Amino acid sequence: MQFNKAERKRSKLRLAIAGVSGSGKTTAALQIAKGLGGKIAMIDTENGSSSLYSDKFDFDVLELESPYTPERFIEAIEAAEQAGYETVIIDSMSHEWDGTGGCLEINALLANTKYRGNSYAAWNEVTPKHQKLLEKIVTSKIHLIATVRSKAEIVKEGNKVFKVGMKYIMRDGFEYEFTTVFDLSHDGHFAMVSKDRTGLFLAETPFLITPETGGQLNEWLNSGENYYMDDDNLIALNEQLGKLPSDKQLLVRKHYPNFANEPNSRFAEIDSGLQKMIEQAKAEKAKAAQAEVEADDLRDLEHSQLPSEA
Repeated sequence: MQFNKAERKRSKLRLAIAGVSGSGKTTAALQIAKGLGGKIAMIDTENGSSSLYSDKFDFDVLELESPYTPERFIEAIEAAEQAGYETVIIDSMSHEWDGTGGCLEINALLANTKYRGNSYAAWNEVTPKHQKLLEKIVTSKIHLIATVRSKAEIVKEGNKVFKVGMKYIMRDGFEYEFTTVFDLSHDGHFAMVSKDRTGLFLAETPFLITPETGGQLNEWLNSGENYYMDDDNLIALNEQLGKLPSDKQLLVRKHYPNFANEPNSRFAEIDSGLQKMIEQAKAEKAKAAQAEVEADDLRDLEHSQLPSEA
């Protein structure tokens, strides 16, 4: 084990946008994704409602239907990664928790069929499923924005009546996995920051989300030291890989499908491992060549000792 000086690394956005119905969560997510730049993928659990904004934003949509199991959300995120999108929006993540086939329903079913009504015991199976989705969100190589529903409560101030969000429709503590959390108001669609590791937004200061908000976040995300493999290091590793026989290359790719997704800090370790494999491959090739020469010599010797025909 070794401690190293802490440095902020370049990273991908992990943003949650919470609000009651009608507060503008989908629009806000698209505004920020537009500001981040690149191709946008939308995982829509709201019966295709995101497509209503297709005239204002350029994005591709996957209309995810029930059952809303954690595994299906993970599969959808991985599909976005593999398709080369820069940002994926989950609209809404709340369905994974309380939608049809979501965690609450899975737990109730297990409790009634397997655990004799003991819902606490059933969580021993459900919690790991939910945790895998959170782990996928944290480790994804692309920007991820998740909208979350809030339970509505009516508040009266003077002659005005407001609809405000009081509690997230999601497992308690989910926000720990996100870099920033915005809470939207129903009245005016203003955003307030309830969590922010970037330091870009002032607490208790409402603001409107625009593409410039995404641009601010993108600048902050890219201002740290590069976390993933530098281009020069990536070229060097691929050149090393090319020196290996095809069967050895396949073996390396099982462990490292793409060097670009590896931390830059692992360059020396991976490069050293490839160099050892190259030297081993050379030694095996030389040994095989020597064995072939010895086999030829043995055949020549055996042939010379055969009795000549009369």
